[in-house]
Amino acid sequence: MNLRKIGMLVAIAALVTGCSCKRSFGGMGNIGLAEAGKVLKDVHFAYDSYTIDSAGKSILDANAAWLKEHNGIDAQIEGHCDERGTNEYNMVLGMNRARGIQQYVSSLGIAESRMSTVSYGEELPLDPEHDEAAWAKNRRGHFSVSQGR
Repeated sequence: MNLRKIGMLVAIAALVTGCSCKRSFGGMGNIGLAEAGKVLKDVHFAYDSYTIDSAGKSILDANAAWLKEHNGIDAQIEGHCDERGTNEYNMVLGMNRARGIQQYVSSLGIAESRMSTVSYGEELPLDPEHDEAAWAKNRRGHFSVSQGR
C-alpha cells in the first residue's frame, strides 16, 4: 500500500472516530496540527536544481518568522521532485532540496534541532499529471509540523 493511501486511511479513520486531533501550542491556543501546517508555505524549485531562488527565500523568510513566534512547533522539511530522472537520483535531489531549506531557515535563527529533513523523491506528487505544469508543482520543499520536544 503506498503512502498516499495510508494517509487517506488515517484521515478517514480520524473522521469516523471523531478525533479532534487538536493540541495546544505555546501562544497559539488550541489549534490542530493540520491548521498550523497550512501557515508554512512550500518552496518550489527549477528543474534539476536545489538552488533557492529569490521567491523561495521570501517564502522561507516568512516561514522562519512564523516559526520564531511559535517555538513550541518543530518542522520536518520534505524534499520532493518531479517524475523525471531515476528514483535514486530524485531521492538525492529531494534531500539536497530539504537540507538547503533547513540551512537557509537555520541561518535566519531557527535552531536546527527544531527541524528534520526527509526526501520523498518523486513518490508523493501533488499533481499526478505528466506535463510541465504538474512537474513544476511537484518540485518542492514542504513543511510538516509537530509539537516540539
